[in-house]
Parts: sequence; C-alpha cells; structure tokens
Amino acid sequence: MAQIRPFRAVYYNALIVGDLSDVICPPYDIISPQMEQALYDRSPHNFVRIEHNRQLPQDSATDNRYTRSAAVMQKWLEEKALIIAEKPAVYIHDHHFACNGRQYRRRGLNIRVRLEEWHRDIVRPHEGTLYEARNDRISLLGALKANTSPIMSMYEDRKGRVASLLDKPDVCELLFSLDGENGERHEIWRIAEPEVIESICNTFRKKPLYIADGHHRYESALTYQRQRLAADPRATADEGFNFVMMTLVDIDDPGLVILPPHRLLRGLLPSKLSGLADKLNSFFDITEVPLSQPDVWQKIDTILSDKSHIRLVLFGLDSDKLQVLTLRDEAAAGRMMPYFHSDIYKRMDVSVVDHVILEELLGLSEEEEIKISYNYDRGQAVNSVLAQEYQLAFIISPVQGKTIKAIADAGDRMPRKSTYFYPKLPSGLLINRL
Repeated sequence: MAQIRPFRAVYYNALIVGDLSDVICPPYDIISPQMEQALYDRSPHNFVRIEHNRQLPQDSATDNRYTRSAAVMQKWLEEKALIIAEKPAVYIHDHHFACNGRQYRRRGLNIRVRLEEWHRDIVRPHEGTLYEARNDRISLLGALKANTSPIMSMYEDRKGRVASLLDKPDVCELLFSLDGENGERHEIWRIAEPEVIESICNTFRKKPLYIADGHHRYESALTYQRQRLAADPRATADEGFNFVMMTLVDIDDPGLVILPPHRLLRGLLPSKLSGLADKLNSFFDITEVPLSQPDVWQKIDTILSDKSHIRLVLFGLDSDKLQVLTLRDEAAAGRMMPYFHSDIYKRMDVSVVDHVILEELLGLSEEEEIKISYNYDRGQAVNSVLAQEYQLAFIISPVQGKTIKAIADAGDRMPRKSTYFYPKLPSGLLINRL
C-alpha cells in the first residue's frame, strides 16, 4: 500500500562543522526559549538555525524566521558545511538510549514516502492536530523546500522480512555516528545497493503506515503538495513535493518506547475538589495504597497490569495514599464520550480520565485546558502534588503500539496527549530536499 523510495540525503560535513554532537537539535515542538538560546550558543552550525530560527520583532513578509532558515541552509550548502549524497540511498538510524534504568536500541528506516490523503487509508493517523503548529511547518516547508526532520511512523513486520533486509552488514555503510542528549547515541547507516533498495521498497507495497509522531508535519506536507499541484497541474507524480521524509519503525521493535502523559491539575475551586470523592465513588471502586510503602510502584504496576478492568491512579485527595480507581460500569462511562468514538477508544484509561473525570465530574471545559499539565514521570507527577505545585495527579498506563494501530485501523483518533514516543527523533541528522 505504501510507496517508499530512496533519496539523496543532505547531511553535515564533520570536516567543516566539527563535532556532530554539537550541531543536531531537538524537533521544533519541544524547543523552549531557554533551549533555543543554549542551542544557538552550542555551535555556529547548530541546526536550530534551520529547524527553529529566532522570531524577531522586526520580522516582515520578506525577512522572517522562515526566510532566514532558507538563507542559512543555502549558505551552509555553498560552504560545504552541508553536503548532498551523490546517489539515492535508504538510511538506517540506530538510536541508542536509556529509559527507567534499561538500555534500548530503536532501529528506524529513513526513506521518502509518497504522500497520501487520509481517506485513502494508506498512511493512518491516531491523533488530531492544531492549526497554529500546522501553519508554522507549512511556512518552513515553503521557504526551505525540504524536510528538516523525519516523521516517525510504524509498520508491521510479522515475518521479519524488513528486518532481514536491513540486517545486511555487507551492504550497510556507516555514514556517521554521534552522541546525543542524555547519554543517547545515533548511528546512521547507508544502503545504496539498488537491488537491496528495491527489495526493501517492495516489502512495503502491501503495508499501511501508522504515524507515531509528526502528525503536524505530515498534514503540512499534504497542504504544501496541494498548493504546488494547484500552481502546476501538469506536475508529474515523481515531483519531490509528492513525498515526505519518514523514519519507519517496526511496531514490535523492543526500542519503541511509549511513555504515558500523566495528567496534572491546578487552579480547581475548593468546591470542586471537596465533592470529587463522592462523585468518584459513584463510578469507581477505590483501593488505597500507602505512598510510604517501599514497593509502592511495583504494587501499582501489578494492579494496572490486569487489563480485565479499566484502572487508573489518582493522587491528591489524600497526601499519604495513592488511590486506585477501578471503573465499575464501562457502558455508562462510554455514554459520556462522543458517540462516534470506537469501542477501543472508550476502553482507554486516558479516555476515561479526560471525558468521565475531567469533563463530567470536574466540569472542565475546553477553555479551562490551561489548568491541565502533563508529565511523563509518575514519581515527578506525585512530587509536584506533594510540593503543592498541582492539586491532583492522574497516573495512566502507557499505550501499546498495537492499541495505536487498532485506533487508526478503526478510523478513530486518540485524545490529545495520549502518547509520548521516547526519545524524540532529533533534527539535523538527515535532510530531504524536495
């Protein structure tokens, strides 16, 4: 189903820029103002100047963060700080990292994927997007005519055919390796052998792809494609703007780590908090686990691992205890959610938190979303409540790749902030020029 192709990647020239660890940057959506400044200071060739150029008070239609990004890329190409591969290839990205005391390697295949409209069901989303973020990426894409960071997508490789093709030392050339943030390591391998590339591409002809991280970038690429086709109806199907750069990861890859975005709340009126316990008792069986218990999180993990019921953990109503909430009536909870959602959506604990507890029991509206924050470390979430930075913390279970696939296959989309693929793919390893 999916059409994938090799490409002539653009990448850094270490002879000019020096240590490659100093020049990559996080993707645009997690670059804070403080991080932006640190990246600018790290190296005069740091990729933040392309991925997330500074916004200035005097910006105009002809001189703005996007035109400056384009000027920087052109300058670096002319100076050979960025070099263009001589021939098309596919690239393997081995991303080594640690999480919760364990070491992982996530293997991704970097390629170009033909853009497909959602209704064709070839590239499948699992969450919605926001207008402002889409506009930002469309503006950058239009200025650069290049993909600066890959979209992470998943695929199924039940028979291991893709894995066997990628695991060929005789055709894989190590292009470069570098250290990243938090002890991470990146290795980029190149496969340029035409016969092997063709075999890899053919294995995806009957596979749909599931977007894991990068919905805004995909929708921006679709919009840009429509704009270019409208401007030139005679453009061929092989035009570069008909494709987008992706990193494809096997849905069963041991390194595909998905963290749960736990919900943190503050700014709630005392009247809402005081009545919450009685309201929860109407829907949930509640078990208390002392926070001081030495193996408290092991016990919580054991309880949550039982998937025969929908369970989640609340902290904040009692400063000494975690409260395990077990939903009694799934059908009643499902009726509190929009009717068009699938059964699998309605059985997710994050859906129960957002629709049943936050919307129905606490009465939070969309305008009050500012009261909700997210943390991917449950210990930090609890400590934030203990420190009185927040009033409540809802601890949810991580979503599995198979659940994301099931949601996408059903044509549904998850609640916002349901998944966090860890770690994020960095920007600046490879560029795809359109």
